[in-house]
Amino acid sequence: MTLNAHDSYRQGFPFTTALAALVVLMLLASQARAELLIRITEGADSAIPISVVPFAESGAMPAGDKVSSIVQADLTMSGEFRPLEPSRMLSLPSQRSEVYFRDWRLLGQRYVLVGQLNRSGDRIEARYELFDVNREERILGETAGAPASNVRTLAHHISDRVYEAITGDPGVFSTKLAYVTVTGDGDNARYRLHVSDVDGKRSRIRLESREPILSPAWSPDGKQLAYVSFETGKPVVFVHELASGNRRKVADFPGLNSAPAWSPDGKSMLLTLSKDGNAEIYRLDIASGNLTRMTNHWAIDTEGAWDHTGRGIYFTSDRSGGPQIYHMERAGAEPRRITFGSRYNARPRPDARGEYVYYVHQRERAFHIARTNLKNGEESVITRTESDESPSVSPNGRLLIYATQQNGTSVLTVVSANGGAAYSLPASDGDVREPAWGPIVR
Repeated sequence: MTLNAHDSYRQGFPFTTALAALVVLMLLASQARAELLIRITEGADSAIPISVVPFAESGAMPAGDKVSSIVQADLTMSGEFRPLEPSRMLSLPSQRSEVYFRDWRLLGQRYVLVGQLNRSGDRIEARYELFDVNREERILGETAGAPASNVRTLAHHISDRVYEAITGDPGVFSTKLAYVTVTGDGDNARYRLHVSDVDGKRSRIRLESREPILSPAWSPDGKQLAYVSFETGKPVVFVHELASGNRRKVADFPGLNSAPAWSPDGKSMLLTLSKDGNAEIYRLDIASGNLTRMTNHWAIDTEGAWDHTGRGIYFTSDRSGGPQIYHMERAGAEPRRITFGSRYNARPRPDARGEYVYYVHQRERAFHIARTNLKNGEESVITRTESDESPSVSPNGRLLIYATQQNGTSVLTVVSANGGAAYSLPASDGDVREPAWGPIVR
């Protein structure tokens, strides 16, 4: 659920009526705990067979999940790999001299990852190697280390390197998610902004409020979050520095302040403002605070998102009679309509390569996530759930997270960009919504 015009479009209500209804709905949200669960719901038929052999260990290792188990879970979660269970392995090698490729071919494996963990004081070092079984070649061999208290970070790093070595695209297992949960209802409602690993682990509450928190958006360097908060009694956009906890207002104009979206260079931000009487999209210069009006139309223009060039924007507008996605190549240019497949298409989220734009799409009475191929205009629906909203694209463009309903409860769901695999991230109790996928930080 977002503080944007697409909720009013869904119901056909005036914008101000939808805004009031949104607040009521947020106040009725049910309880959610901090950490998310993970449930693989659908695999891809084309998933690549890979064996993540349990790493050999030297020295006392921290309690909890093993590094190799986390790597196996990461690769499974991507939907692009089908790891072999260790109980089915014919041997447990930890270095090249112990790898017998014939055995792995017999098991139908295309890749094998082996490794060793060594603890020295408070630090753990991992030496790992990835082999192509058919070619009998090592395609990755590296050493990486981390504090003993941070083995999950080490494991996610290894997952990223394995993913990139095989697919050619960077992995996103070391990135972060931001999302919002609600505890209680009515006057007892508590809204919490969380940041977690992409698998829902290591969740931390970054902000807690009695009033709604909406539309989190990551800065390109992963150090700040922008979001909309009602804590002052009206929608205001804040920027929150994660390391220090410091935050500041960046948009507190009369009327609506909504839908923050950072530019790729982090120097500016798109906002939806109604300070001049109508919802329009503005560009805010972060350093100076200067505003540039990007749209100027009698219709509702909202939910701006930068394209991959950092010059143009996508946005939602009802200027054609219903909410549709438009693209403007630069400020002042004539907007071009992108979507035509239904009477409702809203909340655009382009990928970083400029190949697709994703959005909420209505088909009959159901709301799905769809995408349009920007080269040929072909539209495809990629989700199988029916009450979907708030899409956010992974930084490598290969996964998409969104909010949906399961058995009357709001959960987060991740699907591969082509819709071939999926997993869900429900809270252990209650609703979770407003996902935002963080950037890759080198």
